[in-house]
Amino acid sequence: MKNIKLNVSLKAYNTFGINAHAEQFAEINDVAELMELLHTHRPDRILGGGSNVLFCGDVKGLTLRNNLKAKEIVHENENLVQVRFGAGENWHECVLWAIEKGYGGIENLSLIPGTIGAAPMQNIGAYGVELKDVFVELEAVHLRKKTRQTFDHAACEFGYRESVFKKKLKGQFFITAVTLQLSKKNHKLNTSYGAIQMILEKNDVKSPDIKAISDAVIQIRQSKLPDPAKLGNAGSFFKNPVILKSQFDPLKLKFPDIVSYDLPDDMVKVPAGWLIEQCGWKGKQIGDAGTYQHQALVIVNHGTASGEEIWQLAQKIQQSVSDKFGIDLTPEVNVF
Repeated sequence: MKNIKLNVSLKAYNTFGINAHAEQFAEINDVAELMELLHTHRPDRILGGGSNVLFCGDVKGLTLRNNLKAKEIVHENENLVQVRFGAGENWHECVLWAIEKGYGGIENLSLIPGTIGAAPMQNIGAYGVELKDVFVELEAVHLRKKTRQTFDHAACEFGYRESVFKKKLKGQFFITAVTLQLSKKNHKLNTSYGAIQMILEKNDVKSPDIKAISDAVIQIRQSKLPDPAKLGNAGSFFKNPVILKSQFDPLKLKFPDIVSYDLPDDMVKVPAGWLIEQCGWKGKQIGDAGTYQHQALVIVNHGTASGEEIWQLAQKIQQSVSDKFGIDLTPEVNVF
């Protein structure tokens, strides 16, 4: 295929700014282009915004970048609108577009890096809202069978930062479009999570709307998370661990200040950032790899750290949390 390039630097395609090279590389701008390519090639990995990947070295085989763009209203009534987004659209830009149109439901997910297509894979979430709350369906192409398939909510098997595409169907599909259902009026506003209410009060917002909530979330995220354009990072490196209450109770006795959130079925979520900070990692730097000074959950590239150096730091953090708390941290980031 004429648009496959050889030995392409991926530095511009990952937010850690790692200068790994792809043996073969192609950008997919429409589905017909993808279908043509699949007749002669089998891709080894797919990139969206590159905000959830860590390259520990050069990568063999064919890397595809999803660049499918579209915004299309497929159904609407007086109260709701369903919008079909191309999977290569920038997530945050789509959130801002929805707010400008007066569509609610994803304002709490403002400033999350990445693409629309990556959002259901990860079931992205923040400040009390998850992608699954507004998800209708997605369209995808099976990479081996070269067939198109539609996945409804149930078929995606959403979990906490999980979906079927991270488990039994991992690496099998290229997501081409995602349809979300958003509110046109009587928006369900969620201001109870994190510091949203405090920021709204600070901004003197007495009757918040979807834009005010988005602005507050952006303000919070910018105060806690570094801009990848200035300091390489992939956002939260680890998932917040979810453990059994029977495992948590002894920890509460030993560490009375431990932060936690009760979940159904006798489960407890413990913030990974708190665990990492308690192990002394916040703001720590080894070479050019380190953790962010304002948020221990974010691993950063201070300049020329290699992917392998960042991964070694991540493993050291995992080990220290395991040693101190008996909790295993699972990376959110895909490591290649």
